Amino acid sequence: MTQKSAPAPVVSANRRPFLTLPFICLTALFVACLIISNLIEIKTVPLGPFTVTAGLAVFPISYIINDCIVEVYGFRPARLVIWLGFALSLITALLLQLAIALPGTDDWQHQEAMEAIYGSVPRIMIASFTAFICGSMVNAYVMSIMKRRASRTAVGHKRLTFSLRAIISTLWGEGVDSIIFFPIAFAGALTWSTIASLIIAQALLKTLYEILVLPVTVIIVQRLKRLERLDTIDPSGTDYRWWRLTDL
Repeated sequence: MTQKSAPAPVVSANRRPFLTLPFICLTALFVACLIISNLIEIKTVPLGPFTVTAGLAVFPISYIINDCIVEVYGFRPARLVIWLGFALSLITALLLQLAIALPGTDDWQHQEAMEAIYGSVPRIMIASFTAFICGSMVNAYVMSIMKRRASRTAVGHKRLTFSLRAIISTLWGEGVDSIIFFPIAFAGALTWSTIASLIIAQALLKTLYEILVLPVTVIIVQRLKRLERLDTIDPSGTDYRWWRLTDL
């Protein structure tokens, strides 16, 4: 008879979090998905009665990773990962603008195409980065608060409560992201009724994405807890100020 592995211990997040290989891999994947989604966001894709951007295929993965980090490591490491994602995305955007501004050689024939693809106007960049920070922080905050409250329930309902936390936190996070992004990016260019429909459609579709991959997310979280022997519950005195950067 094989011996079952010991369950991951529940720990407080008062201690300073530590860097491990799984945490670093999750952080790298989070940043990669965020940068890729920003690069492919320019393409519109038909999805039934909706028109969405190609970033819809990648961007929700960052929220799934966010949920995993909060569930296993706590809010403070998730906040650090969000700020890293923001900083590296901003650096990517600035370097792309630098590459566009550099003079090309005589045989370079694709300057206009490069400008059309990567020359995002500052308004879109501001809308995207502001929406990302606010939406991701709200997602992590809701996940952390619900995790603390769920810790008072029966152990047998842990899987159910995580599923509910993942869905509800994503709905809040994606809702805030869409509410901020579309008015800043398209006010005056699109009608308010169109903007409202885009907000609702994007928030619901991205949450549906989370629901569809939830079985995989649950398995990843369970294995990650066993691997790290960690199941963090943020205490009531957790500092949820989103602008703090000194977490490690």
